[in-house]
Amino acid sequence: MSALKRNEAQLRAQLLHVHHYAVSLDLTTGDDTFDSTTVIRFTARTTGDTFLELKPDELRSATLDGHPLDPAALDDNRLPLTGLAEGPHELRLDTRMRYSRTGEGLHRFTDPADGEAYVYSQMFMDDVQRVFPAFDQPDLKAVFAFTVTAPAHWTVLANGITTRTATRETDGAGIWESAPTPLLSTYLAAVAAGPWHSVTTEHAGLPFGIHCRQSLAPHLDTDADEILSLTKDCFDRYQEKFTEPYPFDSYDQAFVPEFNAGAMENPGLVTFRDEFIYRSAVTDTERQTRAMVIAHEMAHMWFGDLVTLAWFDDIWLNESFAEYMGYQTLTEATRFTDTWTEFGVSRKAWGYDADQRPSTHPVAPDPDDVPDTASALLNFDGISYAKGASALRQLVTWLGEKDFLAGINPHFARHKFANASLADFVDSLAAHTERDVHAWARDWLRTTGTDTLTPQIQESAEGPAGWTLTIDRDGSRPHRIAAGVYHRDPADGRTLERTELLHLDIPSDEVLSAGGPRPALLVLNDGDLTYAKVRLDETSLDTVRSGLSGIPDALTRTVVWNSLRDMVRDGELAPADYLATAEAHLPAERDLALVQGVLTFARTQIATRYTAPEHRTEALATLTAIARDLLRNTEDGSDPGLRLTAVRTLVDSAAQPDTIASWLTEDAVPGGPSLDPELRWRILSRLAVLGAIGERDIDAALSTDPSATGQEGAARCRAALPTAQAKAAAWNRLFHDDTLSNYLFTATAQGFWQPEQTDLVKEYVPRFYPDAVALAARRGPAIGEAAGRWAFPAYAVDQNHLDTGHACLADPDILPLLRRKLVDQLDDLARALRVRGA
Repeated sequence: MSALKRNEAQLRAQLLHVHHYAVSLDLTTGDDTFDSTTVIRFTARTTGDTFLELKPDELRSATLDGHPLDPAALDDNRLPLTGLAEGPHELRLDTRMRYSRTGEGLHRFTDPADGEAYVYSQMFMDDVQRVFPAFDQPDLKAVFAFTVTAPAHWTVLANGITTRTATRETDGAGIWESAPTPLLSTYLAAVAAGPWHSVTTEHAGLPFGIHCRQSLAPHLDTDADEILSLTKDCFDRYQEKFTEPYPFDSYDQAFVPEFNAGAMENPGLVTFRDEFIYRSAVTDTERQTRAMVIAHEMAHMWFGDLVTLAWFDDIWLNESFAEYMGYQTLTEATRFTDTWTEFGVSRKAWGYDADQRPSTHPVAPDPDDVPDTASALLNFDGISYAKGASALRQLVTWLGEKDFLAGINPHFARHKFANASLADFVDSLAAHTERDVHAWARDWLRTTGTDTLTPQIQESAEGPAGWTLTIDRDGSRPHRIAAGVYHRDPADGRTLERTELLHLDIPSDEVLSAGGPRPALLVLNDGDLTYAKVRLDETSLDTVRSGLSGIPDALTRTVVWNSLRDMVRDGELAPADYLATAEAHLPAERDLALVQGVLTFARTQIATRYTAPEHRTEALATLTAIARDLLRNTEDGSDPGLRLTAVRTLVDSAAQPDTIASWLTEDAVPGGPSLDPELRWRILSRLAVLGAIGERDIDAALSTDPSATGQEGAARCRAALPTAQAKAAAWNRLFHDDTLSNYLFTATAQGFWQPEQTDLVKEYVPRFYPDAVALAARRGPAIGEAAGRWAFPAYAVDQNHLDTGHACLADPDILPLLRRKLVDQLDDLARALRVRGA
């Protein structure tokens, strides 16, 4: 496939003005393909040559202004349009398209629970071309109208309100039409069809709906009030913040199967992965995550949909803005008032990790560094989301929210239904403040890497008691932060009381002086308002080891835990010391996001990668002890979320099968929770790793839960079985049998590599690289990314593996998305080796 180059897009935008797409889809032609007929009206500003993009199974016919074009002229994904005359034109194309099983284009899924089929579009970047022909670039906006023929019992959703307008006499199929959209970029057009279960209402004069497949209907109904209430609260808050009204005719949210991302901001029809419809018990933090995704995607209706990037170097403008607004709006408008804690412990850590790899890039990369759509796909990472949102939070701290909103609202008005760039955004902000926003943008958005802030505290050597503070900055960005000064509460000696909050601008030559005794703890970036690694002075580190749980504010504890995490990753704190601190303080922690974040890092990184194999049993025993303490502390049922988190940790950390196997036999954990499908499959997966179950046990569990989630659980378990035969079969399914859907591929890959089985699978480590490269070339970016993420031999932490991986990177034919993933994985592997060595 030919990636669209930026200079090609610029030339085409100068030549064409695209007006309207009329897209007709027939979804009744079989399980493998569908018919797509498209009429495109556009104007050529001058005479010239250009091209149209499409990826058909077959291009049956194409006409330009009634004159036939040769279908054989289609070269890869480009149909040349030569000798265009100045003036209006009409293209008609009749194609047969192939359904996707990888979440790209028009994905088709058959629900194993009831045999019903569902289709939905994911058109981002180049994938609209898998559904209908298009001038596929973000700055050629047009009106879209869909006509969809679907089985009689299906419902069709689209960007605009849809109506069933006719019934086909031959088979009773429904013919649906969507209302024409406002001007949209091609990647934002959307369709979803199937026998949806829907819950609808009206809000602010608009139809609102939430939709899922029929087998999830009871679970959607259970949470419908919560989802719709959150949706309405966020909608109202955005309407208050933004002077431009919501720009589309409806607001549908479809929870769709086998979705690759968390969600997609299609105007009027947001698509979410349907794991957000919970079949099993979840923690309140997980509910908050769902709420944040709802708020994030809604923010895109303005930033991304109403005003769209001109080219993909500015993808951060979409994602960073939506990420920041999502968290902030939840805090302001919903019951989730502590969202920045979860952001700090999970999302921000994602950004810090990405920013310290060789693949780092500026939040806003130079346009020349994003020369085509293939390179643009590489920038959907922790930098464009978490670092960018952190930068915006620091910008709002620096500017004040009033000036921030005063800048972005004219930006919306000036560029609505059009396209804008970073320069446009910064100019809009600069027009409403006396601060030098251009310099801020240069320092924050055009640079890479993470600053490190280290406090230097000097006690008075003579005279009255007192101390001074200076801050060393390793980096170049300006920061507006707070520094928290803490002393031990003399009443109990354990609680830490914040006695002062110092507001600082960095860099500064100022030496801050304070009276009284040296603080027991000084926390830079208290409140987590900037993006920087922070270090603790020696006294503060000692205080943290003994008194971290005595810090009163969860967000401050988040900053401290992140500091410890960074010290482990940088080889400055032994992994065992991190685990000891977790064992001492996590049982007293009541912020669920913090507990989950710390345990996740401890289990997935410290216990499985940073700890040498001979000490792994000890690390797992520490995690088990923490989880048992959490269970004891929640025996009264006061915090079911903490209890569920503890049970999950016990399952994932089990070194022997007896306890968790007894839970499976008894169908309950003593004292709760009961075993729901998620917990059953989690236990079965761990028992498979430990060799305590076999194929017949997996088949029996699948017969009890034949759902899509059950199919994934069974695939994960089969791949985890510790036998040579099971590993060979799983490897064949992953790399040589191209029938696995994206989700079944991921589940199989998750089961294959286990730290307990490194000797069993060591022969597959060198095989991974050529097999993954060939797989990505055959199956495309989504599967290539999944192979690099989930099928990578992460637990083979040794120099031979690192050398083998680096040798693979010399292959010039690696798919760019897979190459980026391998670069990141190998850097993480090298870091694990350094941490072990330290």
